[in-house]
Amino acid sequence: MSADVVLAGHIALDILPDMSMLTPAQVIDAGKVYEIGNITYSTGGAVSNTGLALRRLGIAVDLLAAVGDDWVGRAIIDYVRGFGSDLSDHFQVVPGAASPYTVIIEPMNHDRTLLTNTGVYNDYDLDNIDLDCVAAAKLFHLGYPTLLPRLYANAGAGFLTLLRAVKDKGVAVSIDMSLPPPDSPSGRADWRAILQRCLPQVDIFVPSIEEIMFMLRRDDLERWGSNLFDRLDADYLSGLANELISMGVGIAGFKLGPRGLYLRAKADSQRLSFLTDLGGSPAEWTGAEAWQPAFQVEVAGTTGAGDAAYAGLLAAMIRGYGPCESARRACAVAACNIEAADATSGVRSWQETEARLAAGWPTL
Repeated sequence: MSADVVLAGHIALDILPDMSMLTPAQVIDAGKVYEIGNITYSTGGAVSNTGLALRRLGIAVDLLAAVGDDWVGRAIIDYVRGFGSDLSDHFQVVPGAASPYTVIIEPMNHDRTLLTNTGVYNDYDLDNIDLDCVAAAKLFHLGYPTLLPRLYANAGAGFLTLLRAVKDKGVAVSIDMSLPPPDSPSGRADWRAILQRCLPQVDIFVPSIEEIMFMLRRDDLERWGSNLFDRLDADYLSGLANELISMGVGIAGFKLGPRGLYLRAKADSQRLSFLTDLGGSPAEWTGAEAWQPAFQVEVAGTTGAGDAAYAGLLAAMIRGYGPCESARRACAVAACNIEAADATSGVRSWQETEARLAAGWPTL
């Protein structure tokens, strides 16, 4: 059977040592030894996090991932197969290549730091995409072009080539990002120019607020610092979303962490015609705006929360929900996700998520 969503781009082995008993200062305290808790591992990256969450939400998926032929690659494949023996059918195993991995440092009362090695993804581009598989789907979701050098190099030439090849198959496109380190090649890329070049090929674009501000409003991001979420208001989010829409995207939005999720759609039903194939109504989305608060939960870890939110959003859109209800389900799936330390195990089934919403789940 063909998938509803084909996910391509970054996957990695996430290694999560339990550091909840350490302060951030202790983590970097050179020359000292501290006892920590058990280690947890799972797959990470958008292909895994969003793909496995969609699978748990009842959406048929195909995963187009690449790994090396090392033990990390074998661990990634084994983990993914635990969610369904078919989920690694479209994996590419590259002889002699290193598989990607990420060490997640998350000390007491502090957001996580990711130490990542992209491995085989240094060479990932259109040649790694099975376009026949893509053509049979409703939606193509690409994760983390910020970690794919061949895509963002040369002002995004490879990125544009890939997007055009997918759009030529008549498939809707959504894109997710990761936050580039400022002093990395990705951090030094001209992301404003890349987005201006590529977003006309993108239908749904919902990065985190930090990611998009790094790319388009870096001065604000640096000036507001730890007060970022206190400074955001509807006017700011609307203006930033309109800037993305003016670049050509159909639906723009931002994952806002503790502030929830914001969505805005272009006021042009023809530009939103892709929603018909997804199962939605372009008329219901045309010119719409939604800002859903985050739900109250006990936080065990924030790893994969943004990817889970994207999965909830896409699952709702494929089920025909409008903007407000889609944003609500995106936040619900993200909230379930952060009740577990890893990137996927907290996500519940669609029916369980709906029941939790129906029971009157309070928001922050």
